[in-house]
Amino acid sequence: MCAIAGFCNLTENYTKDSGKWTAVLDQMNRVQKHRGPDDEGSYLDENCGLAHVRLSIIDLETGHQPMTRRYESTSCSILLNGEIYNMRELKNELQEEGCEFETESDTEVVLIGYMKYGADYIKKLNGIFAIAIWDTRSDRLFLFRDRLGVKPLFYTILNKTIVFSSEIKGLFSYPGFSPALDRDGLCEVFALGPAKSYGKGVFKDTLEVLPGEYLTFDRDGCKSFSYWKLESHPHEDPWKKTVEKTAWLVEDSVKKQMLSDIPISTFLSGGVDSSIVTAICARELKKQGKVLNTFSFDFKDNSKYFQSNSFQPSQDRPWVEKMVTYSGTNHRFLECDNLDMIDYLFKAVDARDLPCMGDVESSMLYFCSQVVSYNKVTLTGECADEIFGGYPWFHKREAFETDEFPWSPSMEPRKMLLSDDVIHELSLQEYAHAAYEKTISETPRLIGEDPKESRRREISYLNLRWFMVTLMDRMDRASMYSGLEARVPFADHRIVEYLWNVPWDMKSPNGIVKGLLRYSAEGILPEEILWRKKSPYPKTYDPAYEKMLANLLRETLTDPRAPIRDFLDQRKVYAFLESPSDYGKPFYGQLMAGPQLIAYMLQVNYWLQKYRIKIV
Repeated sequence: MCAIAGFCNLTENYTKDSGKWTAVLDQMNRVQKHRGPDDEGSYLDENCGLAHVRLSIIDLETGHQPMTRRYESTSCSILLNGEIYNMRELKNELQEEGCEFETESDTEVVLIGYMKYGADYIKKLNGIFAIAIWDTRSDRLFLFRDRLGVKPLFYTILNKTIVFSSEIKGLFSYPGFSPALDRDGLCEVFALGPAKSYGKGVFKDTLEVLPGEYLTFDRDGCKSFSYWKLESHPHEDPWKKTVEKTAWLVEDSVKKQMLSDIPISTFLSGGVDSSIVTAICARELKKQGKVLNTFSFDFKDNSKYFQSNSFQPSQDRPWVEKMVTYSGTNHRFLECDNLDMIDYLFKAVDARDLPCMGDVESSMLYFCSQVVSYNKVTLTGECADEIFGGYPWFHKREAFETDEFPWSPSMEPRKMLLSDDVIHELSLQEYAHAAYEKTISETPRLIGEDPKESRRREISYLNLRWFMVTLMDRMDRASMYSGLEARVPFADHRIVEYLWNVPWDMKSPNGIVKGLLRYSAEGILPEEILWRKKSPYPKTYDPAYEKMLANLLRETLTDPRAPIRDFLDQRKVYAFLESPSDYGKPFYGQLMAGPQLIAYMLQVNYWLQKYRIKIV
């Protein structure tokens, strides 16, 4: 993985002051260096500047970027963040057509494919990517993003200049663009956060290339094009074939994503999703005489404080131990204590450039910082719940009756700490509902589908466009902050396309949560793991952690310079902090309740201060 950045202006001549603009490219690389600690480079011509930092995974010796290939008197230059998992097949095809290659990198495959076939070549890629191509043949810049939005790509347009970057912080390295927040941005933070509207970067004038789309920037301006979208149609495969095809798709995706010139590892929670990925990887490596490294995460003394509930029925460790014995992996149990978790709350904001998922994010950031000491590539079980229908809102009656995001059905928990003036001025409920309705209106429909299945399709689409992207953003920033590449085999677009049209009675046969995935994994996992009840990412139940958060928020509110004071009602806050620890319904997802709301407000305060955000 890597980070990309750059700028383009067709009326500018950057070479007239090359020292200034090379320094801007260097700064763009510097602020994103954590994503690519192994190498860096830049490119500057009259109209365009490109910057790249590299985490070397494929073609360690000759994969330097930016990469330029010449054609007569013109040239094309490329930046790529991501991995193209079918690069070997694509390269063979291009070689059979007479194309020649100078490297073993997937970047060159994409560049040669583009030069031969144009922008439509993007449709042939199976992978996760954010790509910039500067084509001097047409004086046109292309920005491509993968189908599901696994890899980030932000941009802004300043007068006649487009500036782009893998992370938002890269945009602020460009002269004249500074952090600002308008009313919509405040609504993103308080009404939708830690999610955000797709296509928006929360900061004023900050946008993102949408998943499955690409942008062109030339003398006619900036235009967007869709190259992939979900389509609804009747599912015609019988049950047996559906199970067989699902099994093949999952296994093929995992095998493809094992592509690496350095050793790989997996995250292993003992749940069905990560266990499937681990079992396949361990088996394939065993054929090569190698042992897979696996990692699991928990919190110090969690066995002492753990409380079984409907969301987390059991601890993970006993199940992890069963899988380690079954697959014969080299396993490490990683733990996070309270001090590290609070420290990483603020590092998580640095990583995401936004307030994020509180300790759900900070703990993942910490764990990734530990994993990278052993492996630089890991495969995860992320995204299976969104695709196979594992979350409670796929099953509960309330999700079918509410007209809001199923993971945030009520705005009330979000308002608990906000001042009445902020609540009134921002119209949080209206903003969130408008975002929800926009996605509902875009849901691909199936003519003749009964109302319940139609609603479930809406819930699925909401998950793919919002909840899954939030978790993928978390995984990308948390891993890449330490130079760790985390892959998501379940987010293969072929799996998403196929499962999108599989009816619910096949996805959840006889009411079995993720039943289709479980049946497709028969023979891969031990029966007790295969049919284990879902348990989400762990969280701490240590009351000392919550107390530390509360004290930190109290201390923050005593500081007259704390920007969060402008948004909170101190009387509400103190009453909240003194209330019983059962804070009722989570304000986001399954795990983000009272302690995470405190953590989120601390992150907002830090974010406003650290980025010196101007409210406009």
